[in-house]
Amino acid sequence: MLIDAHCHLDFPDFDADREAVIERARVAGVVRFVVPGTTRERWPTVLALGERDDVSVCLGLHPYFMETHRDADTEALARALDAHPDVVAVGECGIDARFAETLGAQWSLFDAQLRLAKERELPVVIHCVRANDQLAKRLRQLALPAGGLIHAFAGSPEQARKFLDLGFVVGLGGAATHERAKRLQRAVKSLPDDGYVLETDSPDMPLAGHRGERNEPARVAEVCRVVAALRGQAVERVAEASTTTATRLFGG
Repeated sequence: MLIDAHCHLDFPDFDADREAVIERARVAGVVRFVVPGTTRERWPTVLALGERDDVSVCLGLHPYFMETHRDADTEALARALDAHPDVVAVGECGIDARFAETLGAQWSLFDAQLRLAKERELPVVIHCVRANDQLAKRLRQLALPAGGLIHAFAGSPEQARKFLDLGFVVGLGGAATHERAKRLQRAVKSLPDDGYVLETDSPDMPLAGHRGERNEPARVAEVCRVVAALRGQAVERVAEASTTTATRLFGG
């Protein structure tokens, strides 16, 4: 039994065959999907997916789409969180340091969302690229009561430990399956059983051997096999650990 703890099933990439994608995931043993919001425009589609029994949803403003966000979106997010108590987390939000020209605006938007999560005691789903140390420092300052998920973690064992000590877990996906990801694989081996969840980031973050293909939630089973091999554990143990942690973080 698996949970894909981070997949964008609302994206247009799945409009032509969304039900078939979900069925393939079910055949692969995936029983639940956590779908984060990325822009205000996409929230209605995310919320509609959340009406399914097997989908949990988050709402947030993603740093990759800074050009689409407006000043009013943070207040709109606050209203949406209050209007939809079934939303399980704030996100996807965070910092992407690849885009230096928007970095200041990213931090302002991120801080606003962290405050919303703290006020509502919700976990946070965080996108973090090339900013693990700065992010850990900010999270330590804010002391979020419900912790959250460092999605698509790609850092070192030491950075993973910092996040775990702050009450967060890390998301393991396609990046861990690539042979060149030695530092990340060392981190995967170092994690406690309750320190990670499995995810795909579908349709993005392709696994090794699937470059150029659309990713989809069924492949979380392949992520599970790779993580189990890296950790020297049974696939069943890794699946159970991830599912238990995702349920603890996002609710049952």
